[in-house]
Amino acid sequence: MSDKTMSADEAVSRLESGMTVGIGGWGSRRKPMALVRALLRSPVTDLTVVSYGGPDVGMLAAAGRIRRLVAAFATLDSIPLEPHYRAARERGAFELTEVDEAMFLWGLRAAAHRLPFLPVRAGLGSDVMRVNPGLRTVTSPYEDGETFVAMPALRLDAALVHVNRADRRGNGQYLGPDPYFDDLFCEAADAAYVSCERIVDTAELTKEAPPQSLLVKRHTVTGVVEAPQGAHFTSCAPDYGRDEAFQKLYASTPWPQFAARFLAGDEQAYRAAAGEAT
Repeated sequence: MSDKTMSADEAVSRLESGMTVGIGGWGSRRKPMALVRALLRSPVTDLTVVSYGGPDVGMLAAAGRIRRLVAAFATLDSIPLEPHYRAARERGAFELTEVDEAMFLWGLRAAAHRLPFLPVRAGLGSDVMRVNPGLRTVTSPYEDGETFVAMPALRLDAALVHVNRADRRGNGQYLGPDPYFDDLFCEAADAAYVSCERIVDTAELTKEAPPQSLLVKRHTVTGVVEAPQGAHFTSCAPDYGRDEAFQKLYASTPWPQFAARFLAGDEQAYRAAAGEAT
C-alpha cells in the first residue's frame, strides 16, 4: 500500500487554475481550512468551487479566486450569511449557480456514480428552476409518469475535505455527529486531498469508533495531510468546537487586513496569530 502523506502546500501544488474544486464540510463545520489557506497562498485562480459554503467560499471569493460558485448557501452558522461571500457577490465578482440542498446532494451522487444526472423532486415549484434556466426535467417512463428535475452531475477535478483521523493510505474517519457528504466529494472527484487532525496506524482507526465511521475510502484519496486544528476556525467535533471569537473577528475585519494578518506564512504562524486574536 502506498504512503499518500504530503503537506498542504504539496497537495495544493497539484491544483491548476481553471479547475473545478469541491470543498467538503458544511457551513462553518469541519471545513478543510488548512488546505484552503494553502490554496490562498498559491497562484491558483479562476476556479469553479462546489461547496455547502462557509468561510472557505468567503475567503476564496474575497481573494478573487472564484470564477463560478455552485452552492446551496454560504453561511457561518452562528452568523447566518457569510459576509465576505456577500460582499463579493454584491460586486458581481463571480457567477453563481444556486440550487436546493437536496439537488446539490443528488449532483454529487450522480458524479460519484459517474452518471450524467439523477432525478430529484427538490426544486420543482420553486424559483430554482427560474434562476437556473439550463436545468431540465425528465418524466418517469413507468406508469406513474411523474416529472422530476434532472440534476446534472457535479463532476470535480479535485476535492478538499477534513476529517478527524486518517491513516497514511487514505482511509479517513469522522468522529463527530455528521459526515457532511465528504465521502461523496471524494468519490465525485478525479483527485481528493484529505486533511486530518491526526494520522494514525490503520489498526487504530477502529479503536475509537466503529468501522462505519471510516467515511472516506483509500481508493478515492490522492493525498493525506496531517493538519492539527486544520478546520479552525470552523468546528471539528468532538476534537474542538467552532472558535466563535475568531469567527467574529474574521466576519468583522476587512478582507485585505485579515488576509495580511492571518494567511501569510506557515500553519504554526497562523495558529499563533489566531491565538493572539482570541
